Amino acid sequence: MPTFTALTTLMGEGPAQALGEALETLDVPPTGVGVFEVEDGSGLWEVGGYFLEMPDDIALRLLAAAHDAKPFVVSEVPDQDWVAHVRRELAPVEAGRFFVYGSHDADKVPADKIPLLIEAAMAFGTGHHGTTLGCLLALGDYISEGNIASNVADIGCGTAVLAMAAASVWDKPVLASDIDPVAVEVAEVNAQANQLAEKVICLEAAGFGHEILAKSAPFDLVFANILKGPLLELAPDMAAHVAPGGTAILSGLLIEQAEGITEAYIAEGFSLAHRRDIGEWSALRLLRNNT
Repeated sequence: MPTFTALTTLMGEGPAQALGEALETLDVPPTGVGVFEVEDGSGLWEVGGYFLEMPDDIALRLLAAAHDAKPFVVSEVPDQDWVAHVRRELAPVEAGRFFVYGSHDADKVPADKIPLLIEAAMAFGTGHHGTTLGCLLALGDYISEGNIASNVADIGCGTAVLAMAAASVWDKPVLASDIDPVAVEVAEVNAQANQLAEKVICLEAAGFGHEILAKSAPFDLVFANILKGPLLELAPDMAAHVAPGGTAILSGLLIEQAEGITEAYIAEGFSLAHRRDIGEWSALRLLRNNT
């Protein structure tokens, strides 16, 4: 059975969220709605709906006009097994000492790598994206320099691949939080699939806004693979929750955004230990100053 997408863009998170909510009030509502920031520094947000039948063109035009958005572009989605398609396209990723793979590639895990299983159906945050890959490589650098982190948090964890990597290396509990309850559920499933359910503690929270995170601070190491805006907002809290001499590994930012993020964190008492650019993305390893 064919499905349809209706996509548009507009400026600002608030208006985008409002349009996403309005989409759900259509007489024939979408089966799902997505609201995402366009990660090019433009300030644009994309709003999309998935429909089991062709959406009402007039209703979409009225919604777009009412919310100062571009006209919706409606497309038919071919009927196919998307999980099988992703499995074919989603090759394993070697990220330094780590090997990120799906169960369909379990026979390819090298004996000298730390395996991290992420299923194709949960493909965001698999290591294929330059931001996740950059964070895993930054973690590898941190380990190679002789660092040991006994208290770790992964803020905005997504699949929890970074939390699982840290828990696998040090065999210690890691806190993994996300503002999205679906992401928290995915993180829990992934932790269980990697026999890390008792080591990766998954929490629903915005930033550090959970009492378990507050009680567990200060952290030796914190990951935040999110976006420019949330990273900037998080800077003061990051300084408050990372121990003096501790490390923050940040990504989710474009190369042209890296300098601004670095300056914001320097202002909060961090110094830049290393920056790695992969494609159009950048990953930062920042050291919390002792003073």
